[in-house]
Amino acid sequence: MTSIQTNSRPLVIRSLGYVWPPLVLSALLVVTIFLSLGIGAVAISPAQVWTALQAPDSIRTATQTIVLDFRLARALLVALTGAGLGGAGAAFQGLFRNPLADPFIIGASSGAALGASLAIILGWTTIWLGFGPVPLAAFGGALLAVGLAYGISELSGQITTLTLLLAGTALSSFFSAGVSLLMVLNDNDMAKVFFWLLGGFSGRSWSDLWVALPYVLIGLFGLGLLARPLDVLAFGEETAQGLGVPVQQVRLFIVLCAALATAAAVASSGIIGFVGLIAPHIARLLWGPTHARLLPTSALLGALLLVLADTAARTVLAPVELPVGILTALLGAPFFLYLLRARREML
Repeated sequence: MTSIQTNSRPLVIRSLGYVWPPLVLSALLVVTIFLSLGIGAVAISPAQVWTALQAPDSIRTATQTIVLDFRLARALLVALTGAGLGGAGAAFQGLFRNPLADPFIIGASSGAALGASLAIILGWTTIWLGFGPVPLAAFGGALLAVGLAYGISELSGQITTLTLLLAGTALSSFFSAGVSLLMVLNDNDMAKVFFWLLGGFSGRSWSDLWVALPYVLIGLFGLGLLARPLDVLAFGEETAQGLGVPVQQVRLFIVLCAALATAAAVASSGIIGFVGLIAPHIARLLWGPTHARLLPTSALLGALLLVLADTAARTVLAPVELPVGILTALLGAPFFLYLLRARREML
């Protein structure tokens, strides 16, 4: 009897170690979202927010309309976007074995930017699968860029993380030049394109949330299934192959799942940098590098960080709303420089 209890105790402790960080972060995220619903141009007390959340759909006061129709939908979309970027960032850092990797490392942001710029300048009105013209073009552009990066890296004969990274870097430069050229040639739409590139959630609604939700969840769920292969890939591709991991297939599925979550996030918000870089590092410092723990905590931390940034963007210069991408860049750039210095000291 004693031996059974002794042997089972490490398993229980290990299981709790995987469960409690996401539970704590989930609770903190729920509290943060709840408090953010009362912050804005119209201040609403926590008691009023709680009452509004419990109100029947048939009974709507002005306060309930603000909370339920505007702020709640936006807060949930912000959290979903942050989760997609955080989870994708952790996956790409594991795949490339590079702590400076982010969700946009193989061209997703520049592809989305080019697609969105074309939609704005050409005045597209196509709506498909619930996406409006600009989000649809951004979603398609991000997936196209990642697909091209993967296809180009395949031309070398064998896809490796290095060739994939180089192809993504080249395509990012090419697409970014295309965006700049479009802005120069269409100065009337330059402000609209530039504002989208800064990233933000102004005017987002429930429809935007429902459109992005399945793609982000599918991407994150797929990455969760690939947690163990990601751990093995940390020892190198040759080692992973020696341990029986189908490296080519695993790499493809990681890229597909991470790109899907990133594309949906970018389509919802525009380009928001550094969330996918910062969240995995904080998660790794707090709970270690094991991807079964790292992926969900990175997603939750990304959601938490972006909700806090979006709340600040709505209130710092109220009634003027800042693009949230500006705040994440202001916070993320010093963090990025810190990472560069830390890596230099380790070498």
